[in-house]
Formats: sequence, structure tokens, C-alpha cells
Amino acid sequence: MKKRILVTGGAGFIGSHVIRHLVNKYSDYLVVNLDKLTYAGNLTNLADVEHNSNYLFLRGDINDEGLMHRLFQEHRFDAVIHLAAESHVDRSIASPNEFVFTNIVGTVNLLNAARHHWGDQPEGKLFYHVSTDEVYGSLGDTGLFTEETPYDPRSPYSASKASSDHLVRAYHHTFGLPVIISNCSNNYGPNQFPEKLIPLFINNIRNNKPLPVYGKGENVRDWLYVLDHAVAIDTIFHKGTVGETYNIGGHNEWRNIDLIRLMCRVMDRKLHRPEGTSEGLITYVTDRAGHDMRYAIDSSKLQQQLGWVPSLQFEEGLELTIDWYLENQQWLDAVTSGEYQQYYDNMYKDR
Repeated sequence: MKKRILVTGGAGFIGSHVIRHLVNKYSDYLVVNLDKLTYAGNLTNLADVEHNSNYLFLRGDINDEGLMHRLFQEHRFDAVIHLAAESHVDRSIASPNEFVFTNIVGTVNLLNAARHHWGDQPEGKLFYHVSTDEVYGSLGDTGLFTEETPYDPRSPYSASKASSDHLVRAYHHTFGLPVIISNCSNNYGPNQFPEKLIPLFINNIRNNKPLPVYGKGENVRDWLYVLDHAVAIDTIFHKGTVGETYNIGGHNEWRNIDLIRLMCRVMDRKLHRPEGTSEGLITYVTDRAGHDMRYAIDSSKLQQQLGWVPSLQFEEGLELTIDWYLENQQWLDAVTSGEYQQYYDNMYKDR
């Protein structure tokens, strides 16, 4: 194989789209998917490529330092695309320790394995760390996050990702490890676990359940279709400059309440319900602790230097996303049972 790439967290939402993109586009790359298969990891996300000769799945935990060294020794990875992370802010508030271990310690384990096995002259190697725009904190009514925006994380999740970003850069400056970092805005699309806003509300509307909106729903997010993120990662991986950071954004800012009302209208149309039916399910709940007001990404560096642009506007991507969930109700039903239902009840039943 021309390249042997380790993708961590490849059975998750973003990771599975990155895996599929790489496997289908680069037949001469071996793409190795390492995933612990927690609640958010789902191998059915990759059923269409699981038998491809250039794809390999390995179940494992990045917190197992010994395993990371053994995998590097056995598979001789040329590159890492590191996506494995605990990523849901609400869960980080309920259980910060998991985020510290996975997002910080797990990242260090990978960095140490890469540094050890690539040696002092790691030409042709790359450690690509995928991060989030939440490390930058919160914006006011104007302005955009750039690659030079100071870090100001506000939740255990964003603080743990900020820490991992700093460690990746430290390994580059201290040890000469070839690294790239990207920070992305909110993703949406097929196969997203329904703890996140869009699939959660699609599922609730389908089942005529309340739509729990934090505060007044005035928080603003920039939304990016997940397949566009996968293409951006591919672009940065192949064309990006070692040591650089690239912001990835969709240029699609929406207030939560406006997004939810749009979803309600689209779902009413697709489910053949009278317009306004789903909007009647909106229920306002106590706002989340430390809830950032606005995120918005300036991705002009990525666009101007590497030529990437998002392919979809939000309304178009939302239609595709809703269609996918309605056509894949068996997938949605399977992941919303058991542990997920207990988590959902704990989050929202008393609000």
C-alpha cells in the first residue's frame, strides 16, 4: 500500500464518513479504523465498505498505551487522522473525567506512539489532529473565529479538546513531530448519534415527543454538512502545511430556535402533517451551564490556500439529512434503545 493510515474513532459519526471517503477514493491506501465502540461507535455505519481490501477494523481504546505502541509496531502507520474523542458537551458536564482521559490522555498516548515509532526523522509521516471550534469560547453578535483567535474554552469538553490541541502543537515544537490541526464548526448529516440537536429533534418529531430547547433557543451555531468535512480533512491531509492549523466552517449561521422551526416545517411536509404540528412540540428547558452564545468560523485560510469550499447550503443539507433518517428508521430505532434512553431521561425528564 502507498500509505497506511490510522483513523481513530472511525466508527463514529464524522469518522465513518472520513473512512468511507478515503477507502473509496484511495484504493492504494490501507485505511485502519481503530474504535473502542462506545455508545456513539457503530460499525453498521461502515457496512458498505467493511469487505474492501484496503479497509481494516481494529477494536481498541486509545487510553491503552501499550496497545497503541503494538499497533504502530505491527502496522507501520505512515499517518494518523485522530478523531476519537468524547464530544457531547452535556455528557462532559455530567462526567468530566471521561473527557480528560479520552481527549487528553488518549491523545498523548497516540503522540508518544507516533513519536517513538517514527523516530527523529519522520519524513513523509503526519499526525493530523481533528478538533473543534468550541476551544475558542464564545463570540458576541459579530466577528468570526480565525486560526489566531485565543483559546477560551468554557466546558469540560472544550477544555479537554483545547488541552489536546496544545499538546499536539507542543510535540511538534519540542520533538519535531509532523502535525496538522483542524478546528471545525458543528457537523450534521447521516449516521449522527441522536444526542446531538438535529438527529435528536428529527427522532422526537417523528415520534411526537417534546422538543427540548435550551433557554430561549437564541444560541447561534455555524453548521457544516459532514461529507463536506470529510472532503476538507482529505484536502488538509494531502495539501496542508505541517505545523499549521486550519479552520473548517460552513458559513451557515443559525439561531437554534430558527433552525428548529425550519426542521419542524420540513418534517411536517415530509410526514404529511398539517403545518405547525411539529412546532407545537417545542418545550423550553433550563439552559445548559456555561452555554456558549455564538460560534462562527472564518475558513478563508483553508479556502484560499488549499482550495476547499463547502458544497451545500444548510437548507439543502438539512433536506438530505432528514430524508436519510426517515429512510433509515431501523438504524435510528436501534441506537435509541437501552443506554441512550437512560441518558436521555437523565438529561431532560426533570426540565
